[in-house]
Amino acid sequence: MLSFPEKIAILSSGLFFMSGLLTGVWKYRSMLNSVEHTAPVYVDVAHKASLLYSFACLVLWKLAQLSPFSTAITLTALLAPILFFAIAVATYIRLAAIGKTDNQFRERNFSTTYGMYLLIFFEIAGFSVLFAGFIFSQFFQ
Repeated sequence: MLSFPEKIAILSSGLFFMSGLLTGVWKYRSMLNSVEHTAPVYVDVAHKASLLYSFACLVLWKLAQLSPFSTAITLTALLAPILFFAIAVATYIRLAAIGKTDNQFRERNFSTTYGMYLLIFFEIAGFSVLFAGFIFSQFFQ
């Protein structure tokens, strides 16, 4: 039986994989209909990020499975990166939907400054807690 954090990790993996498949259809259709046979930049980014995050969630799942911490700590550490993975993919899909083809970082705004600081902190912090738990439980007990 899977713990709640494990279920969330695998569910997230499946949702990101489905997002990758669906944005892959969008990418394919765009390539077929484009004179240059290329997809818009952010369609491509959303597709690739979704697929990569689906597998990242499987790494997080295994670390959550081996976590020596309480369910609350494990779940919090797991949700921190997953939430920001989801925000990133949603941002790429939004940028693709509005036809943004330029670099989103040309504009300084909350997303490209403080939002990135938050993403960096929570993705690294969440992973670090899970990874530290693995190291402690597997090498020091």
